[in-house]
Amino acid sequence: MIKTIFWLILACVAACANIAMAKTPGEVEVGSVLREAAMLGLSGPSRQLSQYRGRPLIINVWASWCGPCQQEMGSLERLARSKTGQQVTLIGISTDDYPEAARAFLKRYPTSFSHYIDQQLLLENMLGAAQLPLTLLVDGQGRVLAKQVGAQQWDSPQALQFIGKTLRLKP
Repeated sequence: MIKTIFWLILACVAACANIAMAKTPGEVEVGSVLREAAMLGLSGPSRQLSQYRGRPLIINVWASWCGPCQQEMGSLERLARSKTGQQVTLIGISTDDYPEAARAFLKRYPTSFSHYIDQQLLLENMLGAAQLPLTLLVDGQGRVLAKQVGAQQWDSPQALQFIGKTLRLKP
């Protein structure tokens, strides 16, 4: 009986690990270069993702209904205004279905950086946003260097050190 329970628990753990490791369709893995994508402007004009090449890029994927996304948005704005933030470009990608909901979120949590909306799931899938929030650190050539799932305090000393080391920024 105990052996059976042990194997059932082990099977459940393995199944949960596979679910947690599940990839989104067309996901670009860490170490790979992001593909070209059109981004529909939410807080500014529409752009091509490739227009951000040449400088380190931080991409934050969020949704208006996501509590952890709301929690970390202030720290992302403080990051954008920090010395570290001055060495990178920071953008946000909303996965909301309705631009009105995303714009209301940005009124409630204002930022100085550009935001785009991904109503067609193209960016959400390419970036691997199976869970929100998702933040990617991308080098100047468009290579994904790191992905961080979940809310973070992006202006904390630890996060600034992680960003600086990962993107090889000047101290």
